[in-house]
Amino acid sequence: MTQVIVGAQWGDEAKGKIVDFVSDRAEFVVRYSGGNNAGHTVVANGKEFKFHLLPAGVLHPGTTSILAAGMVVCPRSLVRELDETRAKQPELGKVVISRAAHVVLPYHMSLDALEEDARGKDKIGTTSRGIGPAYTDKVQRSGIRMAEFVDEGLFRARLQAVLDAKERLFSLFGQTPPKFDDVFDEYRGYADQIRPYVGDAEQKLQDAVAAGKRVLMEGAQGTFLDLDLGTYPFVTSSHPVAGGACIGTGIGPRDIQGVLGVCKAYSTRVGTGPFPTELLDDTGEQIRQQGNEFGTTTGRPRRCGWLDVAALRFSARANSFSGLVITRLDVLSGLGALQVATRYRLDGKELAGVPMCSHEWGRVEPVYETLVGWEGEMGAARALSDLPRETQDYVRFIEEAVGVPAAILSIGPGREQTIVLRPDLVWG
Repeated sequence: MTQVIVGAQWGDEAKGKIVDFVSDRAEFVVRYSGGNNAGHTVVANGKEFKFHLLPAGVLHPGTTSILAAGMVVCPRSLVRELDETRAKQPELGKVVISRAAHVVLPYHMSLDALEEDARGKDKIGTTSRGIGPAYTDKVQRSGIRMAEFVDEGLFRARLQAVLDAKERLFSLFGQTPPKFDDVFDEYRGYADQIRPYVGDAEQKLQDAVAAGKRVLMEGAQGTFLDLDLGTYPFVTSSHPVAGGACIGTGIGPRDIQGVLGVCKAYSTRVGTGPFPTELLDDTGEQIRQQGNEFGTTTGRPRRCGWLDVAALRFSARANSFSGLVITRLDVLSGLGALQVATRYRLDGKELAGVPMCSHEWGRVEPVYETLVGWEGEMGAARALSDLPRETQDYVRFIEEAVGVPAAILSIGPGREQTIVLRPDLVWG
């Protein structure tokens, strides 16, 4: 079975924990888009792991973790992440990096920061990790791929050509690009460390699917940060939706049997951009503190708000969710009555779905329904029946409102704080 795990909101839905939990039965775990602008936190065996490039399934020694062609990979960050992960858990799964993945280099990071600063009050909230400029080079067909990066002669020639071309772009900002010798000397060292991992990822994946092996596709960020379907321009530079798993891996759509959509029991967003259910009050702050809602990659406080099932319905259809994973239910404990946005109004008229333009997203008015909240600690629950009756009702409300059954519930950061409701939706 080939399964995709997708963020159903604006990212940070605790996908990393779910990938780690589900991948104990997977033979391949694949990260199919994005770069180190995304972050997954996993708590396993009493240790906390933070992943920015490695698939969260790498903690299972029996798996093969693939960084696919749809990714842009920062070698410096990857080497550091491998070292830090092995320091906590020496035995990891096998890692394979696609020869077609693009490389993020220092000039990408510099341009990212320069371009964001030039936007002034119209900043889009980039992490300045160089992701956007790396994807820009990819589209302009001037990027450096991993196969070229780990070939020292090719890397030398390609880097010199790219830096020569970038000189004119940097001059528009009154800057000069990084020096060739500085970049080449540092990054050929990373290439030496990364070279053993670079291989024919696409062939390995196609062979695995053809052989009926369990393959788990891991999305980064979330549906409403998708370049096409998200709240443009406040989006990422790739396709975190389920369709991106096909674009970024070489696996065809008919080979995907299931899509799990991960959503929080509330909503969050990092950085600027529309956020209809945002709470700019004490309740929003309480959710932030109880949920420790600070970015894995940047440490920035996340904006917090009520659950938005109007957006979730669109997400469910855009990704063809076969099951929902509802996380952070424990965070809502003690908040009192809970509001859930079930639909939008725009200029006094009710919308059938969600807007596709950011200027409309910013003007929609959510229409709320009120549900009874719950009290108490629930981290020790191991079945749905162990949860407060009000929590069970909340889960059923989400299922009915979105039109997708709940497959997994998460009630804490640990692997054991996970309740599987529908095993058939997890691995068939």
